[in-house]
Amino acid sequence: MLLLAWGAGLLLATHFFGVWEARRDNPNQQPQSVHGDGFIEVRLASGRGGHYLLDGRIDATAVTFLLDTGATQVAIPAGLAKRLELAPGAPVELSTANGRVTGWRTRLNQLQLGDIVLHDVAALIVPNMDGDQVLLGMSALRQLEFTQRDGTLVLRQSTPQ
Repeated sequence: MLLLAWGAGLLLATHFFGVWEARRDNPNQQPQSVHGDGFIEVRLASGRGGHYLLDGRIDATAVTFLLDTGATQVAIPAGLAKRLELAPGAPVELSTANGRVTGWRTRLNQLQLGDIVLHDVAALIVPNMDGDQVLLGMSALRQLEFTQRDGTLVLRQSTPQ
């Protein structure tokens, strides 16, 4: 019985520390939105390493975004693009950290960050891109105002009045 209790305790501790570690990497797993007069804001805390990750949606599918103001387009790993059933369009040569590759242009019907919703966003399907994180590049971010201060990034979308 004591061995079973130790085993259960070890499993619970492993689960707890796994959740804690995931929250350190991505403290924005459930981003909160603030609605004001003519705008919607989402405030993001930086994760470990100073990166801004947040959970959001492409169409109806939950994804994790990594904000990358140095990326021209939203970049989606090919495996994730297949699961999202994104149609590959025209091929395009891409320069990545791993060298040059051929990717494909695509369009996202809807991209959601908290209550901020963007429509018809240009994106790229990138082969050999590790993981399932979507790089949130300027094809989406240019539709928003954003400011960063003291480890907090604020995304703001103007709304019609």
